[in-house]
Amino acid sequence: MPTLATTVDGLKLPNPFVIASGPPGTNLNVINRAFREGWGAVIAKTVSLDASKVVNVTPRYGKLKAGNGEVIGWENIELISDRPFSIWLEEFKKIKDAHPEGVLIASIMEEYNKDAWCEIVERCEAAGVDSFELNFSCPHGLPERKMGAAMGQNPEILGEVCEWVMSVATKPVWAKMTPNITHIEDPARKALAAGCQGVAAINTIRSVVGVNLETLRPEPSVEGYTTPGGYSSKAVKPIALRMCMELATLIQKEYPGRSLSGMGGVESGFDAAEFILLGSDTVQVCTGVMKFGYACVKQYQEELLAFMEKHGFETLADFKGKSLPYFTTHADLVRRQKERKEAEADAKKMVKADGEWSGDDFVKQSDALAR
Repeated sequence: MPTLATTVDGLKLPNPFVIASGPPGTNLNVINRAFREGWGAVIAKTVSLDASKVVNVTPRYGKLKAGNGEVIGWENIELISDRPFSIWLEEFKKIKDAHPEGVLIASIMEEYNKDAWCEIVERCEAAGVDSFELNFSCPHGLPERKMGAAMGQNPEILGEVCEWVMSVATKPVWAKMTPNITHIEDPARKALAAGCQGVAAINTIRSVVGVNLETLRPEPSVEGYTTPGGYSSKAVKPIALRMCMELATLIQKEYPGRSLSGMGGVESGFDAAEFILLGSDTVQVCTGVMKFGYACVKQYQEELLAFMEKHGFETLADFKGKSLPYFTTHADLVRRQKERKEAEADAKKMVKADGEWSGDDFVKQSDALAR
């Protein structure tokens, strides 16, 4: 029987499914529930030292629906956690007491301040977290303080912050990349060069989900106004897969052994298989949990195991990155297609007037098609 158990950066996970930082990991109660349901790891909602500066509004979600009413796109303008950091530290300790084997990952975000980044790492480690994810990627949260994507879009600053973190962290660190950038490899390269054990991608895509044609106001409407938010759900999966492919290729070439946590539109175990085939070690889910509930991880595990059994894979490592070699340039695609057509044309020329093949002709045709 295949197994979903995996070890990533020294973290032992029963399966690769990870609750992504966001509403599904917003407090002790829901994180405990996630562990009870069987999630491989949980990344808590992003925390900062001073939550008093964080003020969330309502409504803060907007949905894009298909013709049958299915939600295929989800926009949010939610900020990081507005709960006091001291409460989070207490809850981190309680979660680890209740689930000592559970992998608890702290998502952290701070301003461009070395002391703040070092302090938040040290205090979270003292509370017992197993790992860190550095939030360089929220597309709408606190850009005026140069936080989130505002920091993640500047590779030089991101690299410097990662160096600060790695100077004090004793637990594995992942840097979460923003998709709101031309080349996602640029900030990832800086994070890995600074010593981060891995990268995570993608966070939500900066978006406007739509305009209400009755009120003429963009959604979600807060007192009649809005702000661009982060787009997620199944509609973003093709973009997420492309960026994970790019990151996995970078890791293979320049930083072998580093990890990739992929996410973006995962709503089944088959979706997860695609991310792993493109080089992901773990697969994160956020909007999927909001749509289907914490218990969806059971179905995801069954589907991923069914995929593995069908193809004869015993471990995740057996197929991690297996689809990466099939990416090439457009020029190479043209060359390959030209060669195939030429081989077919040559094979036809070898047909004798009586429609029979000679032994030598058959060998030549077989060799040509094999190329």
